[in-house]
Formats: sequence, C-alpha cells, structure tokens
Amino acid sequence: MADVRNPSPEYVAFWRESHLSTLTTPRPDGTPHVVPVCVTYDPEAGVARVITDGGSRKVAHIRAAGPDGARVAVCQIDRARWATLEGRAVVRTEPEAVRDAEVRHEERYGRPPRINPTRVVIEITLDRALGRA
Repeated sequence: MADVRNPSPEYVAFWRESHLSTLTTPRPDGTPHVVPVCVTYDPEAGVARVITDGGSRKVAHIRAAGPDGARVAVCQIDRARWATLEGRAVVRTEPEAVRDAEVRHEERYGRPPRINPTRVVIEITLDRALGRA
C-alpha cells in the first residue's frame, strides 16, 4: 500500500502519465457504478479530481450520499502496472475549483478539456492508495 500523501516517486510518475482511469461510485442501492474518466492526483494535498458534467450519473450518486459525500475509488492500469486511490468524494461547483481542475487536467493529459458550461469537479479526499507502479 502506498502512502496517499507521501507516495513513491514511481507511483507519482505513473499518475502523471496520460492514462484513462475508472471511477467507481455507489448507486443508491449500494451496487457499484464504474465509468471511464480522466483523473488528476495531488499527493501533497491528498486529493484526486475528476471533471465531469453536472448532470452525470456519477455526480448524482455522490450527491445522493448526502453532504458528507460518498466513498469512491479511482483506478488506472497499464499492463502489469496499476494504481487505485480511495476516499470520500464531494461535488464542487465553485468556478475557481472548476478552473483549477481544468488546468490540472490539461497539465496531465496535454490538452484542454472540451468546453462544458455545466462542468463540475468531483473532489476526492484520499485515505488509501494501492498499486504496483
């Protein structure tokens, strides 16, 4: 298990590469909802961020969990290398939070996200990191 706030250089490097990830959120009935996403990881803050449309099912699942948010996981894999980050997610709508997440997205993926006036940020406060990077 990696330390969320002090991961190995290899773990951080893997999260800096351009990989598609999955986000797992709980549906109201408790079953997992898994979708592909782009995610950024800020080990210093212990936070991962996903930009998405405010009307998406993943956002609805997190909001349905209540004001404390939902337990979620993001995972990326590249052959035998993999990394999972777990924590509590909330939905952020503040323009400065959205813009910050967009900048982080562009830094990691080398391209700006498409324009979306209803964009929000799923912000995950991390408490567990797993993987073999």
